[in-house]
Amino acid sequence: MVRILRPIPIGQLKLLVFDLDGTLIDSAQDLCNSVNAALRHGGCKRLPDPLIASYVGNGAPMLMRRALASSRGVPVEQVGEELQAKSYAFFLDYYRAHKLDFTYAYEGVLGALASLRDLHDQHGGVARTLAVLTNKPVRPARGICEGLGMADYFLHIYGGDSFPVKKPDPMGLRALMEEVGARPEETVMVGDSKVDVQTARNAGAWSLGCAFGFGPQNLMDTPPDVLVDSAAEWTAALSPAGSNFKEESPEQAHSAESDTVS
Repeated sequence: MVRILRPIPIGQLKLLVFDLDGTLIDSAQDLCNSVNAALRHGGCKRLPDPLIASYVGNGAPMLMRRALASSRGVPVEQVGEELQAKSYAFFLDYYRAHKLDFTYAYEGVLGALASLRDLHDQHGGVARTLAVLTNKPVRPARGICEGLGMADYFLHIYGGDSFPVKKPDPMGLRALMEEVGARPEETVMVGDSKVDVQTARNAGAWSLGCAFGFGPQNLMDTPPDVLVDSAAEWTAALSPAGSNFKEESPEQAHSAESDTVS
């Protein structure tokens, strides 16, 4: 279902920027396996996969730090820097080797990307550029996109180490807008968590929330402009026909989202 909280001016969009984990791909199992491998290597107890998955979204260093804190039963700020550095290095090495063991593109993603790229040709609208902005390190991010056959859809694939700061800081999104020549009102950020919505807000851009990813439990903390239940709905939500969808208040969408998550 496509839920419109605030209508996006579809016809003027020039730049569509996608989060990666939980938006384009389900990478949860490989991330969880890599985190638990790093915990085991450091003599820490393993964590349940759902708990690790709930830590995804603020970058790999924070993912590892949260996992270490939880495994050792201490606050995040009490994780030692030496332990953090060694565990993170092991995590990265392990993940680079195993990033495509179980990771896959969500159903409908490749078809939606093809449709969104070609949409302006079909309707005589402005040309659209697609890009990826993720907090995942850029090397595995690009490797995954290439391995799953989606890299060619994107002008750029930027990661959490492509800029001095990560999402929700708007630096990466603003850099993409500058490169493409798109204004904030001509840009939409597509993602599954409040981090992506906040990134869009901080850059003055539009946001499309994905209720199927890793972050549905916090997605409505900062309501997106549009909310969808599947990647297959991106085309409808970002096409001229999208203006025909019924608008909802953030409260209505939050209620519907709660029903979906439960």
